[in-house]
Amino acid sequence: MDDDPTRRGLPANHTVFGVDMAILAGDALFPLGFQHIVSHTPTNLVPEDRVLKIITEIARAVGSTGMAAGQFLDLEGGPNAVDFVQEKKYGEMGACSAVCGGLLAGASDEEIQHLRRYGQAVGILYRVVDDVLEAKEKETTEGKKKKGKSYVSVYGVEKAMKVAEDLRAQAKRELDGLEKYGDKVMPLYSFVDYAADRGFSIDDQV
Repeated sequence: MDDDPTRRGLPANHTVFGVDMAILAGDALFPLGFQHIVSHTPTNLVPEDRVLKIITEIARAVGSTGMAAGQFLDLEGGPNAVDFVQEKKYGEMGACSAVCGGLLAGASDEEIQHLRRYGQAVGILYRVVDDVLEAKEKETTEGKKKKGKSYVSVYGVEKAMKVAEDLRAQAKRELDGLEKYGDKVMPLYSFVDYAADRGFSIDDQV
């Protein structure tokens, strides 16, 4: 949708096969995720009601009130839509990942909400750091300016790094609500730091 001719260093589908074929490929791949969940989740380990909740969560996260809404405003909205775009395009994906893990494990409603807020913060954090790293790289390479709305493009690198710092603290605060699980939560703390510290360092405020 940003008309970038490459993806991860390779020609993008629409560049090689055309926009119509790229859209059809996306349409064909999308339902395979749900098919895989239904056909490969062992019912002797995961009750069917949990599987249904996970499918519902994924469908909500990518649909018209989730990622698709963020993509729409990324294409059509003004600069003041940046918070909504980041929340929906990236926060929803992070939240969905964290929540689905909790649903699989039978987490309580309160724990699910902690995981949702944690995942949303980490999802946005990861994207903000990506944008900062790309901006710093372009300062030296004079690369092509990326389309789309980001904290870097709207507010600049310094403000984006402050946003990343706040998101790291926010994510860790949510994990404090899962302290009864002890060391089992440590990988989630570690992922917050990994998401924040790739390529540069921001002060840890928590």
